[in-house]
Amino acid sequence: MNWIILVVAGLFETGFAVCLGKAKESSGATMMWWLVGFAVCLVVSMGLLYRAVQSLPIGTAYAVWTGIGAVGTVLLGMVIFKEPTDFWRLFFIVTLIGSIIGLRAVTQ
Repeated sequence: MNWIILVVAGLFETGFAVCLGKAKESSGATMMWWLVGFAVCLVVSMGLLYRAVQSLPIGTAYAVWTGIGAVGTVLLGMVIFKEPTDFWRLFFIVTLIGSIIGLRAVTQ
């Protein structure tokens, strides 16, 4: 169950990064709503990470959490912010996903 919590925490990390990017592109009330979304995602992500590390090793949990956030943010950056989708970016995203899976496989 703590692995599921950790994955959800990583997804909320992606959420706060995307909200931050959208706030940067916005102004006025729209920017404030994106910043509220950022704050909510940040609090939920940290709370779930805290919950997950109660039974998972902190080093593994933190690496997986940041890895999920990084992969999600890069992928959504490509879709939402029209960031480049060249071979090397995709290659290293795949290696990062492989590392996350590997950490899960070797952690008790």
